[in-house]
Amino acid sequence: MTLHTHDLTLHGRRVRLHEYLPGTDAADETIVLLHGIAGSAETWAPVLERWTGCRVLAPDLPGHGESDAPRTDYGLGAMASIVRDVLAVSGVRHATIAGHSLGGGIAMQFAYQFPEMCDRLVLVGSAGLGPEVSPVLRATALPGARVAVALAVNRWTLAIARAAARAGRRLGGSLKPETRELARHFGSLADPGRRRAFLAIARSLIDLRGQRASAVEKLYLAESVPMLLVWGARDPLIPAAHGRRTAELLPDSRLTVLGNVKHFPHVADPDGFCLLLNEFVSGTTPARLTLDDVVARLLAG
Repeated sequence: MTLHTHDLTLHGRRVRLHEYLPGTDAADETIVLLHGIAGSAETWAPVLERWTGCRVLAPDLPGHGESDAPRTDYGLGAMASIVRDVLAVSGVRHATIAGHSLGGGIAMQFAYQFPEMCDRLVLVGSAGLGPEVSPVLRATALPGARVAVALAVNRWTLAIARAAARAGRRLGGSLKPETRELARHFGSLADPGRRRAFLAIARSLIDLRGQRASAVEKLYLAESVPMLLVWGARDPLIPAAHGRRTAELLPDSRLTVLGNVKHFPHVADPDGFCLLLNEFVSGTTPARLTLDDVVARLLAG
């Protein structure tokens, strides 16, 4: 597989795109990988190092990674539209949309806004399927959260954390892959633009009682879209119960809960995740909905 990393200019702003091209003729299928809040496309690196399937597009969403972080709308609808634009300028008219955490919420919003472009859905520890969420994320709704995050994560605290990690390694210790991934996510908040985007997204989706945004009441529209749900059994941020409830609502969906895994199944077990994703894509037929299909579903619902 060949990796190309390049910048797109969408609406006058830079979006970093990682594009993985198969070494064989598998260009008829495309998978889009969407990262979570405070993350970047780098979260998918363990998967893409092992991937041998179809074409993959992994963007850094606005306000994340190497993409611009303007003062703009970071709502799910705006993010889903950016994903549509990335596909459009990449010559892709329909794709399997896979999203982790916030990326799962964006994937479901994409399927709602652009059903004719959504072949399949893969939701990994996904947001938007129930109110329960970590107290740490609920705390972003508190007054003073902006100052608290700036004091907790900045270049000085990052320097201290990195020094402590180096000392630990010299003593023979090591962090588990999921812990390193979570630390990298939070470390991104030392950048003021990424911190602003993080708080804007969190406050648009979460209040002190938990997640406000929910796709549950619209899931019937996706009944004919093949769906794979992947969760860590020990997820402390978004509980696996959300995946189980969704699987009950959509009996034709596929649910895998990985034991001894937390919020990053694709990092904790990239080999297993690649196997699940490859079997799902190769074993299902893309939805290819039309507007008439959506209208019929709306009227029936």
